Amino acid sequence: MNNIAGRPLNGDVEDDDEDEANDDGLEAWERAYTEDRSWESLQEDESGLLRPIDTTAVHHAQYRRRLRALASNAATARIQKGLIRYLYIVVDLSKAASERDFRPSRMAVIAKQVESFIREFFDQNPLSHVGLVTTKDGVANCLTDLGGSPESHIKALMGKLECSGDASLQNALELVHSNLNQIPSYGHREVLILYSALSTCDPGDIMETIQKCKKSKIRCSVIGLAAEMFICKHLCQETGGTYSVALDESHFKELILEHSPPPPAIAEYATANLIKMGFPQRAAEGSVAICTCHEEAKTGGGYTCPRCKVRVCELPTECRICGLTLISSPHLARSYHHLFPIVPFAEISPSSQNDPSHNFTNTCFGCQQSLLSQGNKPELSVSCPKCKQQFCLDCDIYIHESLHNCPGCESFRHSKSVTSSQ
Repeated sequence: MNNIAGRPLNGDVEDDDEDEANDDGLEAWERAYTEDRSWESLQEDESGLLRPIDTTAVHHAQYRRRLRALASNAATARIQKGLIRYLYIVVDLSKAASERDFRPSRMAVIAKQVESFIREFFDQNPLSHVGLVTTKDGVANCLTDLGGSPESHIKALMGKLECSGDASLQNALELVHSNLNQIPSYGHREVLILYSALSTCDPGDIMETIQKCKKSKIRCSVIGLAAEMFICKHLCQETGGTYSVALDESHFKELILEHSPPPPAIAEYATANLIKMGFPQRAAEGSVAICTCHEEAKTGGGYTCPRCKVRVCELPTECRICGLTLISSPHLARSYHHLFPIVPFAEISPSSQNDPSHNFTNTCFGCQQSLLSQGNKPELSVSCPKCKQQFCLDCDIYIHESLHNCPGCESFRHSKSVTSSQ
């Protein structure tokens, strides 16, 4: 009787235990730590104690390194950049993308970072176009054609997140090559491949496809989520692109956002051309016209092509009737900062701020926040080499990545112009 009483009357308890230990052989409490990865946010100090990592300092150090590298490249040579870019993003949706070494999966991380990349890309390249290509089951499919609408690309990608089969690098390159081969000579042709697999299932000789891309002046770059592959590295070397392997999600985000600014143009491919562009006027709110983008009648809004007078929904775009590139003046102005970037600010160490020979302030010129820590000790700050104004680290990043103008220099020009007018 005792044995019978100690036995469960149904299989509910046993099923619950099986479910808890079913996920990769881990218990429930182990899965919580595995998904959280809390150990990655700790580091050991000089005394051997564990302390949380200062992510802000790490992020700014990485940013400063990247900024110095760009400045050194610009100083050694006069770099010509392509402001009108035609970029295809190739997303690997093979069964390798369902691996869970990136939480919750490689596919989910790729989708999240591609969304933020597309928005950042159009913010920094308002005159450029993006298209999406997926590869799975040994074939490549064109998800979206080249266009300037970030929302349409993101919506199309989020609706096709299914992993299956093997990836085909050659089929993806052939599809992209056929689409980019029709781009005008003034446009810079680029491919960014986000590759999860460790192999490629190709129907022919991929070396011939790589040479075709090189001949067509297509710059191919690859970001791997697994291990380094020779064929990906060879592709990037032949076409002048970059090849990187992401270590974790934050590293993957940093790698993909490095492709947002316009890359240096290849010397033998960089040609100067005059481009015809139209600046359409916004239509009246009450007017009714057929939109050429969606091929349906719409009331109000939209823009009218100055050449053929048809209606388009958004800018920038290319008129489907006359082929004229349609943009607005703010789009053209936002591309200006890539030609004349702000020089990197000089770092001011806390020890030098205490030097009485230097006249350093204790507040940031940008946000007016204090540059002192809790113990009234000076923190790391930066200074503009032209106007000598001090800025905190957050303002330093904001000025170089978003504002693209130094507030100190602009205020000096404004005060100078007011004084001369008086």
